[in-house]
Amino acid sequence: MAKKDKSLIKGSKVKIIPLGGLDKIGMNITAIEYNDTIVVVDCGISFPDDDMLGIDKVIPDVSYLVQNKEKVKGFVITHGHEDHIGALPYILPQINVPVYATRLTMGLIEHKLEEAKILKKTKRKVVEQGSYVHLGEMRVEFIKTNHSIAGASALAIYTPAGTIVHTGDFKVDYTPLFGECIDLQRMGILGKKGVLAVMCDSTNAMRPGFTPSETKVAKTFDTLFAENTGNRIIVATFASNVDRVQQIINTAYKYGRKVILQGRSMENVIKIAEELGYVTIPENTLISVDEMRRYPDEKLVFITTGSQGEAMAALSRMADSTHKKVTIKPNDAIIFSSTPIPGNEKAVSRIVNELAMKGANVIFQDTHVSGHACQEEIKLIYSLLKPKFAIPVHGEYRHLIAGANLAKEVGVDKDHVFVLEAGSVLELSQDAGKVTSKVTAKGIFVDGLGVGDVGNIVIRDRQNLSEDGIIIVSMSLEKNTNRLLAGPDIISRGFVYVRESEDLMRELRKVAAKAVGKCESQNHREWGQIKSEIKDSIDSYLWKKIKRSPMILPVIMEV
Repeated sequence: MAKKDKSLIKGSKVKIIPLGGLDKIGMNITAIEYNDTIVVVDCGISFPDDDMLGIDKVIPDVSYLVQNKEKVKGFVITHGHEDHIGALPYILPQINVPVYATRLTMGLIEHKLEEAKILKKTKRKVVEQGSYVHLGEMRVEFIKTNHSIAGASALAIYTPAGTIVHTGDFKVDYTPLFGECIDLQRMGILGKKGVLAVMCDSTNAMRPGFTPSETKVAKTFDTLFAENTGNRIIVATFASNVDRVQQIINTAYKYGRKVILQGRSMENVIKIAEELGYVTIPENTLISVDEMRRYPDEKLVFITTGSQGEAMAALSRMADSTHKKVTIKPNDAIIFSSTPIPGNEKAVSRIVNELAMKGANVIFQDTHVSGHACQEEIKLIYSLLKPKFAIPVHGEYRHLIAGANLAKEVGVDKDHVFVLEAGSVLELSQDAGKVTSKVTAKGIFVDGLGVGDVGNIVIRDRQNLSEDGIIIVSMSLEKNTNRLLAGPDIISRGFVYVRESEDLMRELRKVAAKAVGKCESQNHREWGQIKSEIKDSIDSYLWKKIKRSPMILPVIMEV
């Protein structure tokens, strides 16, 4: 950055446009725009809320990027978690630009692109930490950080309006189990040279102190393995937490146990990590699930997905006895090496109860440390970078507010701290910052192979169906006169048990017939009017009678 002064253009402005990652945990994506150059940081998914019935995942709306695709020069990715890379297979077909990432991150991305059959169509470049990529009028430097996956990077984005540092997901781990500590020296150098803005991870901004080191977990695993020498051990963790999986493998090897990986994502991630040298598995330690019968229980360790209570994950299938090859046994030691993501608490509790009912010993004891910075680490980063502007990112609104308060504590002017919403367009110059407009930035639902074909109206219908059921009213009307020839017949699903509610069904037929007769007497010929009259009449009757409002679907056949 010795050329920084020459590259800065006085009075120039840069736009920061977060398209996700600000109102929830997940779906992280931010556009940095200067003149005819847009660089996109991350492109992740979020997992559906409880009320998003049937939805598999949520991806960001990138309408703004599609409208300005000639400006988009590339995606720069901070690390390989789903909430940062998961949407790439859906977005790249719309915006075919290069992707830049560190080695393990790129390996995980390539696996996704290969599954989506767009690998050969996508330009990719592996970037070493400490090096740069030039994208249009910007230059992006990848800076080493610590997180719960190898290859995590902060990004220094050099623009003619000033330097923007995006921390990505990070923590400050002075004693990481593998690799080196976060590059605080580089952060300090950037701070001395001048930083326009910092976009800082706020996930743990409400937690005081420091995030514990991964080495703490290593000691706990050693203790737990020593205490359970006579039992089978099952460890549930995130598939992408490669360092944690390595710890478990190391401890298993020390105690002479064989390791079995369970869950498609776990097998895929660890295979990629091993091929790239981020996981080392001692010879004859890893076995397939079909080989487990050769060994006594006390010689086995399962590393499985499902730590968040996901319905189709391996641990969930073990818990509800639907796993084809692994059955939970009494006295199995089941270690949850994670904490529930906000919103997943009920699902995790359900799994724990099911496991306990099978006689398993469920353990949460110090087997997880967060990959995100707590308050003191966030303040350290702000103190080193000394930015003019602060933009908390990655978290719910309460986390962003906490992150904003930390920035103010370490000296960022309160008028220079921006808590943005997804879609906000923040314009920054060396002297001032202002939200000037908003762009479309909503979640797009992915349901099976359908992308965006399920919207809020469909979700509302699904919610209504799940809560009150459906009544279908079918009938035949005479052509031209709309005189009732057959029916109305009532079909009910999820509303009442028909065989025990024959009187109610009979009354509903009368109400529907009366509604048709009313339309006939008033000479209403439009089917829409007839259906509306039937729906209103039945809805009103049911609410007065039993205080329920099922979905009512009239079906008319013309004879």
